[in-house]
Amino acid sequence: MMPGGLTEEKDATPEVQEIANKVKPQLEEKTNETYNEFEAVKYKTQVVAGLNYYIKIRVGHNHYIHIKVFKSLPQENESLTLSGYQTGKSKQDELKGF
Repeated sequence: MMPGGLTEEKDATPEVQEIANKVKPQLEEKTNETYNEFEAVKYKTQVVAGLNYYIKIRVGHNHYIHIKVFKSLPQENESLTLSGYQTGKSKQDELKGF
C-alpha cells in the first residue's frame, strides 16, 4: 500500500464497527443528532503518521454518513479521533478522501 493513498473499499469488520462505536459520541456531539442505528458497512484506510479509517455508516433506511477516524501509532497511545464526517450520503456514494 502506498503511503497517503486510500486502499480499495472493503466490507466492514467487527474491528471497524468497534472503531466506529468508539467515535459515535464525538459524531453525535458534532451533528447534534442521536443515531439509534449505527452500522459500519464499508471502509477504506490511509497510511499517514498513523492510520485514517474512512467508514461508511448506515444510520437509517438509505441514510448514510461517511466518517474519517484517525488512529495514532501504537507508541503514541492516543485515543481514536473523529477527524471529519460527511452527512447526507446514500448506499451508492463512494468513500473518498476528505
